[in-house]
Amino acid sequence: MRVTKFEHACLRIDETDETLVIDPGSFTSPLDDLGDLVAIVITHEHPDHWTPEHLDRLLRAAPGTPIYAPAGVARAAKGYDITVVAPGDTVEAGDFTLRFFGGVHAAIHSSIPVIENVGVLVNDELYYPGDSYAVPEGVEVRTLAAPLGAPWLKIGEAMDYVLAVKPRRAFGTHDMTLSVIGKGMHRQRLQWATVQGGGEFFVLEPGEALDL
Repeated sequence: MRVTKFEHACLRIDETDETLVIDPGSFTSPLDDLGDLVAIVITHEHPDHWTPEHLDRLLRAAPGTPIYAPAGVARAAKGYDITVVAPGDTVEAGDFTLRFFGGVHAAIHSSIPVIENVGVLVNDELYYPGDSYAVPEGVEVRTLAAPLGAPWLKIGEAMDYVLAVKPRRAFGTHDMTLSVIGKGMHRQRLQWATVQGGGEFFVLEPGEALDL
């Protein structure tokens, strides 16, 4: 299995000849040449994790591709055929087994309502929590896509999250809100946290991939 990081929160996962896309949002460049797209996962309704433009482009290239997302996305994305998923659900999409965890978005501020958010575990290998610090209970996380920067993120809490998950390998995502210097600093902190659990941290720039 190969994971490719795109700008901000978007990931592409390839298994054999099939492709899964997670969170193609407003900070992500258009995705092209996706091969056999078999599923799209959207972790929550914020526009940096999905846009109609991205969905329209993907569905033109691969009509009928199922979209898995929490109920909040289904309400926000009216006109799209969304398969609603919640924590505890498992779905099969081509060569991908998707297990969902979490349930709520990390708090930004008391003035901003908390919304639904799901983390997704792909083929029992790659876990992406969306905008949350949800630890998938009872699961060994081999690879963690760890958020680096966000209005809800404090780097000490992100470090504690990586320490709690103890992945074998990790890389940073959700990073377009950071400067180049800030991104480097946050990567160093998460690298430290990954090593404490015996894992290895990888630096991925947009378009770069990691074989799992």
